[in-house]
Parts: sequence; structure tokens; C-alpha cells
Amino acid sequence: MPVLDRYERILTLHRTLKSARLPVPLKRLQDDLGCSRATVYRDIAFLRDALGAPIESGEGEEAAVRYAVDEAERFELPGLWLTSDELAALLALNELLVRSDPGVLAGALAPFRARIERLLSDQRGRALPVERIRVLASGSRRLDQGVFRTVAGAVLTRHRLKFRYRARSTDEQTERTVSPQRLAHYRDNWYLDAWDHRRDALRSFALDRIIAPQALDEPAIDREAGELDAHLASSYGIFSGAPKAWATIRFSPHAARWVADEHWHSQQQGQRLADGRYELKVPYSNSRELLMDVLKYGPDAEVVAPVPLREEMKIMLKLALGAYQTA
Repeated sequence: MPVLDRYERILTLHRTLKSARLPVPLKRLQDDLGCSRATVYRDIAFLRDALGAPIESGEGEEAAVRYAVDEAERFELPGLWLTSDELAALLALNELLVRSDPGVLAGALAPFRARIERLLSDQRGRALPVERIRVLASGSRRLDQGVFRTVAGAVLTRHRLKFRYRARSTDEQTERTVSPQRLAHYRDNWYLDAWDHRRDALRSFALDRIIAPQALDEPAIDREAGELDAHLASSYGIFSGAPKAWATIRFSPHAARWVADEHWHSQQQGQRLADGRYELKVPYSNSRELLMDVLKYGPDAEVVAPVPLREEMKIMLKLALGAYQTA
């Protein structure tokens, strides 16, 4: 068992007494804290006298300790107390937030980041090696901070939004008035799930394609969470809509080492085949994103069903091959 420093012993002691329904024997505290009986007594005294913990303790060889029943629920350690593992997790989360989408979140989080880093450095007594945590964004698109803040504000304050939207598929620009439902962060990009009032339907909008958003005075219409999940989260990827079919993809024994551990969809079904291949089944609404994910495995992946999806993959492969044909 690793030796705990005093800070972590005090925190462990507090959490043990806070969660215990019955008095905790000193022997158990010695084992939990990894220290001598005398050290346990000193830590109990510090917790009681310096930090004001409502400690009740017995005497003798079988002595036990607990928080006073009527005060245990209310008492908390002053300030913010974290273990080394929790500090490491907080540091990693801090770097993830700042580096994953610096254009949008870095400015807003800067004051909080400074406070977190001071907290972490003060507890460790030295500067923290943040360069040892790497967050590599992949495929993130440039996003205007003003757009993000306006949209996020409308989502949280529950106001309708008006904006122009340039669809990536057609490059056409349209006027939209929506009731924002949720913000979604998917594959390093932000999306708005919203009720489109003109189309009277749920839609997803890429925030990097939203132009001049404006929050309106009208309150947003709230859709049921079940409806949102059924329409926006049931099919593969960010493309919304109820699943129209299930795709069956088979991966080579080599690719199976990776795919068997990957999360493609909350309802996915996977099994290893007798010949070492891996068969994955996922629901999908729009085939484009699914096929693009399958294509990255090249010859190690085969779309088996349904037939229309398999034929669509064949066409995509032929078109790709055609680009390499010489006259």
C-alpha cells in the first residue's frame, strides 16, 4: 500500500468517517491510512481541533471513531480538498478543455484555468508539467466565438434563435428560426439540436455554418427528451432521423483487434466469427458518415448488408479508383 502524506491522510480519514454508518475501529483506520496508531491519533486531533470536525471517539484497545450523527451530514472540510489521483484527473480535464477547442473555450475558461493551475501547483509545491498531457484535435473546424456564445446562451436561457444557415451539402443559404434544444460536441465539432419552426421538425445544425445568430424574446419550445433521443441519437453519427436500416460490416482478423474495442453506437452489436473476423451491426439513417468510417479500414472492412448500402460502397470505391486511372 502506498504511503500517504498528511494531506491525503486527512482527506481519506474525513471521507471514511463521512461515509461510515457505524464507528470505525482504529485498526481499520491504521490500515486505510497506512500509518501507526500514534499518527492516526494525531490526524484525528488535527481534524477535530484545527478543522472543526464533529468527532466522537472511544478509548482503549477497541476504540472506534465516528462523526456525531446529528452533524456528520453538514460537516465538510474547508476549502477544496483533492487526492493526488483527483488532482491528476483535474489537470487532464483542464488541458482537454483548453486544447481541444481553444478558439471557443480558451478565452472563457482562462480565469478558471489560472485558478486551477494555482490550486494544483500549491498542493504539489512545484510547477506542474502540463506539457506531459497531450490533447490532439482531429478534424475540428474553425468556429466563431460570438456564434458559440450566442447559441449556447439561447440553449441555456431557453430563448428562440434566428440565424442564416449555409448547408455544407448544397452550399445554399436559408433563414432559420428555431427552438434550441441541446448543444452537442461530436468529433471535435459543435452542433445545435433544435426544433425548426418553418419545417416543423427536429434538425441538427453545425455551428460553424451558422451565420449572424440572434436570440429572440420568444421562449423556446421544449421537446421531450425521449423524442430528442429517438430522433437525434438513435441513428449512426451526427446525422439525425430514425434509423432506416441496420448495417452489417465485417472486419479482418487484423482490424478486429481495434474494432472490437471501439464504440460506434449505443445499440451496436458485435461478435467474433469462427475465422477470426469481427462482425459489427449498427443502425443508421444517413449512409454517408457510416461509409466514410468504414472506408478508413480499406481492404480490412466489408459492408455485407443491406444490399443498397453494399452497392453504395461499391460505387464509392469505383469512383475513388477512377481518380487514379490514367488515360
